[in-house]
Amino acid sequence: MAQPLRIGIAGLGNVGASVFQLLSEHGDMLLERTGREVRITAVSARSKLKNRNIDISKVKWHDNPVDVANDPEVDVVVELMGGSSGPALDLVKKALDLGKPVVTANKALLASRGAEVLDLLKKSKGSVSFEAAVAGGIPVIKGLREGLAANRIKAVYGILNGTCNFILSEMSHTGAAFATVLKEAQEKGYAESDPSFDIDGVDAAHKLSILSGLAFGCVPDVKHIEIKGIRGITPLDIAFASDLGFRIKLLGIARQAEGGIEQSVEPCLVPSDSPIAAVEGALNAVYIDGDYVGKVLLMGYGAGGNPTASAVVSDIVDVARGRALPLMGIASERVSSLKAANILARKGSYYIRLMVLDQPGVIADISAILRDHKVSLESVLQRGRDPHQAVPVILTTHETTEESIRRVAEQISKLKSVTEPPYLMRIEEFNG
Repeated sequence: MAQPLRIGIAGLGNVGASVFQLLSEHGDMLLERTGREVRITAVSARSKLKNRNIDISKVKWHDNPVDVANDPEVDVVVELMGGSSGPALDLVKKALDLGKPVVTANKALLASRGAEVLDLLKKSKGSVSFEAAVAGGIPVIKGLREGLAANRIKAVYGILNGTCNFILSEMSHTGAAFATVLKEAQEKGYAESDPSFDIDGVDAAHKLSILSGLAFGCVPDVKHIEIKGIRGITPLDIAFASDLGFRIKLLGIARQAEGGIEQSVEPCLVPSDSPIAAVEGALNAVYIDGDYVGKVLLMGYGAGGNPTASAVVSDIVDVARGRALPLMGIASERVSSLKAANILARKGSYYIRLMVLDQPGVIADISAILRDHKVSLESVLQRGRDPHQAVPVILTTHETTEESIRRVAEQISKLKSVTEPPYLMRIEEFNG
């Protein structure tokens, strides 16, 4: 029988503790499936005394996480600390310098320092596996890098953040305001005390940059992603979207366009009868559109200790089986820099929410601005009449460009009858 595969885990938070538990509970099963005993030999975390409901007394403890890589009794380094710099980066660098495989759930590291990791891999006998970095327990990385390797990928898109999906789902079901549902999400443990990373779209953007790299053979680069979170969505938007036959979802979208790759994370209207509209609560869903396979949907829990631990251990199983795949699915020297499309040239239909004073000539003024920018209206909805108060007016457009719709919004915001900046959302039907 092969020698045991010795594992060192740096980071014993929710995910790290779940990985420790899974490896402890499923040791016999993993031996059957890999032909090797998978044994935890070392760990590191901020506090040795914290109660994690796991027994770490029989493994070596390292105060400095980099010492996990230096440990001669560690074959595979599992980095679960997070962060794009500091101890996480130092640990990955040391492990690769020593030629050791790295398994990580660290999306920020790959999204922000993908080029640096690729350079390290060119000089190392080690590898970096990261199934857990995107969509938790959903095997989307393996799906893209292995299962769909025969396809040219046209687009990758979906719901990449469970916190935002939970909030939007609850707003849709209850009619409650954003702040109310956010508080509920925090009480249930779906949102952090500081939820900015999730609700402002940054978490989803990190994940999307990694999916883009895999789909299009380029270096992950979060700087080229257009990001808009969900703070501005109101119960009015939820209700009007429903009246129009849509649901609102925060979507990460990466697709081939004429000038390069379009990438965005933003709330969008999707048809109420579409599969992605039916994805509720804290679930994630990722569509992959390949030229031969067509559209593939992967759905499941995108966060949480157990689902993410499942993904981490799937990478450890690959290492135990002697499998090491290129970081972006192709040889490191063939990975290109991302060629970003001009986001202003992006075409599509739009939802525009206006708050306007209920007085004669308002709609005529708005229509003139749309006409001047060659933007055609699909529909106009208004609720309420009050000559002394601002009332909501909802416009939806036919296909236009991002540049045109932004200019329209800028001009409309200057009208004296418009009391707050227009709120824009794309309408995504994903036809074809």
